Amino acid sequence: MLPSALDHVEEIAGKRGRDLAIFLDYDGTLTPIVNDPEKALLSDSMRQTLRALARHMPVAILSGRDLDDVRRRVDIDGIIYAGSHGFDIAGPNELRKEVAKEFLVKLDQAERSLRKELAGIAGARVERKRFSIAAHYRMVNESDFPNLERIVSQVAARYPELRKMNGKKVYELQPDIDWDKGKAVLWLLQTLGLEQADVIPIYIGDDRTDEDAFRALAKKGVGILVSEHPRAAAAGYLLKDPSDVEHFLRELVPH
Repeated sequence: MLPSALDHVEEIAGKRGRDLAIFLDYDGTLTPIVNDPEKALLSDSMRQTLRALARHMPVAILSGRDLDDVRRRVDIDGIIYAGSHGFDIAGPNELRKEVAKEFLVKLDQAERSLRKELAGIAGARVERKRFSIAAHYRMVNESDFPNLERIVSQVAARYPELRKMNGKKVYELQPDIDWDKGKAVLWLLQTLGLEQADVIPIYIGDDRTDEDAFRALAKKGVGILVSEHPRAAAAGYLLKDPSDVEHFLRELVPH
């Protein structure tokens, strides 16, 4: 079982003189998971905590949501936003990276196929992001799960340029290239000049896509899993829920 990050704040943050760089997922990490993704709203206290952190250290939000969506929800100037699981990155000082723009036509085609073929499944919702397509089934009757998964797999098979990813009650199709949240974090560390020994990158996330970031930082930083039910993960520490995350982040703000 992973140790609680709240019980090891000093150990995680390192000795005095070490700088921190904070990387965070959004849904399930900064906000609770809800049935309607539109209702996953950042609390005022979490926003204040993030704003306080950003005054002292680099902060980046890496979400499966579309870049504009997560930026609108967090609404803090001076931090970095990465949408579509790190395929679309923007930040201060004209920081910008779009990975796999050449896949947009295939994504358009796959989106049309998914919308048409999932239309008959009650509760299924197709969400297009710039660099991925999500098929949500949180509101789908459990008896329809196998049919929905079969349809998504069949569409994915018709577009070999795309890969199917599994998340929490969601399947996603995204460009099948060597890029993920872990690669995005490493790119940000390099681009921002944070690959020095005196910088400790910390990544906090709850979903399977966050495992790539945990693995990327295994030897150079700290991974923290957010989960009420402990499970195998590449992270080194555990937080139970977004309220624990907020408490932990407040502990990192210099006083």
